Amino acid sequence: MDSRYSQIVREARRALASIMWPNKAAIQARAGVNMMIVRTHSSSLPELFPQHGPGRKHERPIRLAEWQQAIVDEHPDLFVRGLIQSDGCRAINKVWGGKYQYPRYFFTQESVDIMDLFTDACDRLGIEWAFTKRNTVSVAKRASVALLDEFVGPKR
Repeated sequence: MDSRYSQIVREARRALASIMWPNKAAIQARAGVNMMIVRTHSSSLPELFPQHGPGRKHERPIRLAEWQQAIVDEHPDLFVRGLIQSDGCRAINKVWGGKYQYPRYFFTQESVDIMDLFTDACDRLGIEWAFTKRNTVSVAKRASVALLDEFVGPKR
């Protein structure tokens, strides 16, 4: 994880620790780079994260287990928040030579399956989105940005 976003790193560690009890989750800094590793160890990890496996995630199917989908259905806002925190950003779009500017969110992902999970959760929340590239979704409509701001906010 990017060490510049210490709040996100700490939140990820807390989330991992909450499901791994009594095992601990730890944060390890990587020397010389802006990287933090949040790690844990358990023989239960394959059951908790059945999507994990060999190879690149965009080259293999990524499907949620039924119990995972039930959680996403109950908390699509937290799911979208986590996806934006990992593979998205909030930026200021400047047009007309900077005379007009507005906030927007981007989510970039090579995995078509993960992109579908993101857009499905956005649809569920009533967030309007559009593809700006084949692997990038933009949320730019004022009401949708305001909704995302309620539960995503700036990276810190």
